[in-house]
Amino acid sequence: MSSLSKCIDKFSSLRVLVIGDLMVDAYTWGKVNRISPEAPVPVVNVSKRESRLGGAGNVVLNIASLGAKAYVCSVIGDDATGETLQGILQEAGLSTAGIIVEKGRPTTIKERVIAGSQQLIRVDSETEAPISAASSQALLAQVKTWLPEVDVVLFEDYDKGVLSEGLIQEIIALAKAQNIPTVVDPKKKNFFAYTGATLFKPNLHELRDGLGLEASAIKPENIAKTVAEFKAAQSFIGLFVTMSERGVYMDFKEDQIQIPAHIRQIADVSGAGDTVISIAACALAAGGSAQQIAELANLGGGLVCESLGVVPIDVELLKKEAAKI
Repeated sequence: MSSLSKCIDKFSSLRVLVIGDLMVDAYTWGKVNRISPEAPVPVVNVSKRESRLGGAGNVVLNIASLGAKAYVCSVIGDDATGETLQGILQEAGLSTAGIIVEKGRPTTIKERVIAGSQQLIRVDSETEAPISAASSQALLAQVKTWLPEVDVVLFEDYDKGVLSEGLIQEIIALAKAQNIPTVVDPKKKNFFAYTGATLFKPNLHELRDGLGLEASAIKPENIAKTVAEFKAAQSFIGLFVTMSERGVYMDFKEDQIQIPAHIRQIADVSGAGDTVISIAACALAAGGSAQQIAELANLGGGLVCESLGVVPIDVELLKKEAAKI
């Protein structure tokens, strides 16, 4: 059995706490046979509707698909979308104990209309306002309850208001005190709030925007220097950058690793980042080396791009493909 396969086998004994912005990804599928007489837009004849977990929810599904036990902490609204979201979690066999419901807050929903394999429009209903102080305290209390039970904490930040700098730093400090690694999938608002995290995983676009860099700083010949400087400045143990067709770059402890992208039949890149961070968190918690973390995460991200829509990774497929490396 390869070292990658052994690493994947350890996932089933892991407990992963995901903290971040939950949302619903809603899909409406149909056919287009004509243009509307009211405006120059296609008329979609609906054949199917579906609601899935999105944002941090897709990460939770990926964690569960990998065989690990997922715990989720988030704040949602007291609305129909929030009820749908909790229902999807329960149907997936996932606990809603860490879901705090905030009165008057809208739950994020992203509605996509798809004809054939073509997405025609996406409609987002959401707020980016910070959660209330009471919600933040309730979330922190739940995190404190669960921390002694988990092997890794995963911050899934979508800039929708659940995570604040104060909350992030308090959780990182609590995790450090208990020797629990912290893994981060960042967005722009809190980009510099994760000082001291174990593994920070932006994509190339997020790294450039977050640091306010010129394009030259993220060119292949400069990426190592850019990453090393930011890693040192933020006291990360590891910094892992996903670079689309350029593959991934990992600077973890003393190791610097670049792995090219796997050649895949790309159907949809949606959700690939969620799969990458989920695998990276599990591989880190399983004691994987920098090479193993980067190899598995890069492989999984490529595999989910072969499916249309946001879907979690198939762990058996991941094992099968990992055996070929």
